[in-house]
Amino acid sequence: MKTAEVVLKHEVLKQVAELYQDMEAAYDQTAKTFDFSCSGCPDNCCDSYFLHHTYTEWAYLWYGLRTLEESQLQNISEKAVKCVVESEAALARGKRAIIMCPLNSDGRCSLYSYRLMLCRLHGVPATFTRPDGQKLDFPGCFRCQEHLAADNSVAPLDRTQFFKRLVGLEIGLLGHKRMTAPRVKLTIAQMVAKGPPEL
Repeated sequence: MKTAEVVLKHEVLKQVAELYQDMEAAYDQTAKTFDFSCSGCPDNCCDSYFLHHTYTEWAYLWYGLRTLEESQLQNISEKAVKCVVESEAALARGKRAIIMCPLNSDGRCSLYSYRLMLCRLHGVPATFTRPDGQKLDFPGCFRCQEHLAADNSVAPLDRTQFFKRLVGLEIGLLGHKRMTAPRVKLTIAQMVAKGPPEL
């Protein structure tokens, strides 16, 4: 059994990077239409409870983690374990803990170039059409909602195309195992604490 980061060939790595670049461009374009920026925000989205759902992103995250100094990776891993313990305790009480992501260092992501889809798209208003045709709407972060309180004419970012591309990469990564591999439903802290995914 190989770790998924090993399975990520050069071409797949390139496609994930291109997908992330396209997400970033779409996000920037949407934000630009209503002059929105995270600069100066009193909040930090890195303490949000985000769940991620693909081996592809989990493996790509670990590809990025392997670029760090060993001491930095060790520090992140230790913080991740603590985050998981605290989060599970909160969930057991029926709450979602507000815990800083273990990748955050002094208010910034220490793995910014490798941050995952939800980290890249959160903030601006968005829509997503599920495979069953149901359309989901996301109003954006609290600051975005305040910014748009008097203007509902902004066209939301459509996340659908990006999810479709990610699903295509996931199918390619898992191959015949895609029907039997356990489903991914993990926070970044859990992805770090568990180590690279195995396929």
